[in-house]
Amino acid sequence: MLKLVTTLIRGAAARHEDLVTNHFAIDLLQEKVRESDDVLRRAKDTLALLILKERQERRLLDVVLARKADLESRATLALAGGSEDMAREAAQAIADLENEARARSAAVERLRERSDRMRLSLEKNHRRIIDLKLGVMTAKAVDAERKAQASMNRIIGRNEPIREAEELIARVLGADDPVEETEILEGIDLSLSHSNMQDRLAAAGYGAPTKVTAADVLRRLQNSARPA
Repeated sequence: MLKLVTTLIRGAAARHEDLVTNHFAIDLLQEKVRESDDVLRRAKDTLALLILKERQERRLLDVVLARKADLESRATLALAGGSEDMAREAAQAIADLENEARARSAAVERLRERSDRMRLSLEKNHRRIIDLKLGVMTAKAVDAERKAQASMNRIIGRNEPIREAEELIARVLGADDPVEETEILEGIDLSLSHSNMQDRLAAAGYGAPTKVTAADVLRRLQNSARPA
């Protein structure tokens, strides 16, 4: 029983956590973007330090190589002048400089490799953060639309006056046309009383016309307008 209660409590807590996460999803997304920007900024600072250290090592390496070249030139002159002791001492200094140059060259290479890896990582994560920001903009627009729609549903869906007005509109649009109804009734009355029988026979050409038409008036006017 205790195990069942514990499972139910955990399930309720998980559902509550999901509800809270969904409700504050946009805020959480924006916080993640801020955290990502902060991490990216620290990574840029690290890359800048690596590049600076590499440049410093390169300058020191150039100084060592320049000293080595100068000593080699002077040691060659000393040998040519018969100063073997000085040449031997210079050779030891040259050897030390060569060892230092190798160490500094290796350090420069390591710093360059680390800088390259850091730069690639920065570019990759920079693109991911741009995509994340675009995703947040889309999510905000969708969330705003969803909230607006839910708000309209709550307000309009429970608004009795709007529902009653819609029903009245439907009733008016569905009502019979009184003019058309009157014309139909008149037609029925005429057919029942046969009062229009003369008009129908005259219109069919049987007997004199029962009504003056516009064509009759026009012919009369044309005849009056002709010269005698």
